[in-house]
Amino acid sequence: MADRLLFAKTGRARYISHLDLMRTFQRAFARAGIPIKHTEGFHPHPFVSIALPLSVGYSSECEILEFGLLEGTSHEEVPARLTAAMPEGILVRACYPAQRKLKELAYLNYIMNFDYPEGRPQACEPAMEALLGRESLVVRKKSNKSKLGYTEVDLIPLIRSWRLECQSDTMTVDLVLSAQNPGLNPELIRSAFCEAYPDLAPDFVTFHRREALDGDGNIFR
Repeated sequence: MADRLLFAKTGRARYISHLDLMRTFQRAFARAGIPIKHTEGFHPHPFVSIALPLSVGYSSECEILEFGLLEGTSHEEVPARLTAAMPEGILVRACYPAQRKLKELAYLNYIMNFDYPEGRPQACEPAMEALLGRESLVVRKKSNKSKLGYTEVDLIPLIRSWRLECQSDTMTVDLVLSAQNPGLNPELIRSAFCEAYPDLAPDFVTFHRREALDGDGNIFR
């Protein structure tokens, strides 16, 4: 049976790429003296696998990493030891045996924050409500497999739920989006909003993964 880590990635760690993050964990296990399973072959290396890689620049508090913990170390002692060997911004929150298959991870809860330092236009909220309330919202998505270099995808069926909260200088969109097969990156929603309402484009947008959910909307671990 595999083991899993639940970890957060915030602050400057948001800008660590997926491949660099994998190497960071491999080195951290070694520095922390935590024995884990290695791949087989002529050049074995520590086996770690991160479910649903996070886009560079996004923060998260619900990332999941799979690995194989060898005898001699308890699950309870891993988080503190491993966090101490990690760079600033990566916090290992829990370590536990994997009980559920990753294919059961159906949705991701994202917080997308539109920032308007000079003041939020009043039209933002109704505009976003109109966009997400459409029956269909077809956008182009980059695809290396397509001869055209892109595919068209309808975002609406991939959005389980959404909720808006507005302040004087921000518009926060709380989204529950399809996680895989296919998954929906909230960047596509930001892009669609700015294309549909260019006069309402924010100064900048932040993206945060808050929770991983199963098909019933319950927390996935």
